Amino acid sequence: MSFFSRIKISLVALQFRPSLIGIFVNPFFIARKGLYDNIRKLGKSISGKVLDVGCGTKPYEKLFSASQYIGLDTQQSGHKHYNSKVDVYYDGKVFPFTNGEFDAVVCFQVLDDIFDPDSFLKEVNRVLKSNGNLLLTVSFVWEEHEQPYDNVRYTSFGLNHVLSNNGFEVVQLKKSVNNFGLVFQLINAYIYRVLSFHILAKMLAFLLAIPFTVLGLLLGFILPRNHDLYLDNIVLARKTGPAN
Repeated sequence: MSFFSRIKISLVALQFRPSLIGIFVNPFFIARKGLYDNIRKLGKSISGKVLDVGCGTKPYEKLFSASQYIGLDTQQSGHKHYNSKVDVYYDGKVFPFTNGEFDAVVCFQVLDDIFDPDSFLKEVNRVLKSNGNLLLTVSFVWEEHEQPYDNVRYTSFGLNHVLSNNGFEVVQLKKSVNNFGLVFQLINAYIYRVLSFHILAKMLAFLLAIPFTVLGLLLGFILPRNHDLYLDNIVLARKTGPAN
């Protein structure tokens, strides 16, 4: 593997597993750190044979005690698969697995891109064993992304409703970046979007994001939290029965 390939892989890893160096190379550091920290906490309940739906690069695989970890994705999605770690592709409708095959399912930032969430969650329910766990993250306050597949934003109440209708009980729900860091993360997202037209402009966006990231982390720690305004939902749910 070439030196530049190693650098590229390291930068991709820093996008999802943020360390301090990520402040300087990831304009989405605040959001990704919030997701990573909450997934790590709730991920203690994920073990055995695990299915990652919409797996992409499997960025959180190492957070789970999985005896087998299978990545499932579609060929047509809002992101390129040049560095993905997909084990199985499917048609976007039916998972190519038997009933009750998995101990747990994880699904990160995918449900908000699904136009038929009931059918999708029915498939998740079907391949899960009785009392199997589902770890799910979805956007709440975010720009349109993964175009043209972006569909909906879920409140905590909306998530509870759609999961309950499909045979799941919410065990725990966390609201990620429910502090002033949200404001600076959205500023960084704006800068990155408007300057992403050229590689040099994108480098400028990375530089401009650094002070906003630092300010966001600092003020997010100091100022009170707002539990009604946040970036993402992270949900641990349990299969209680077949989907309706």
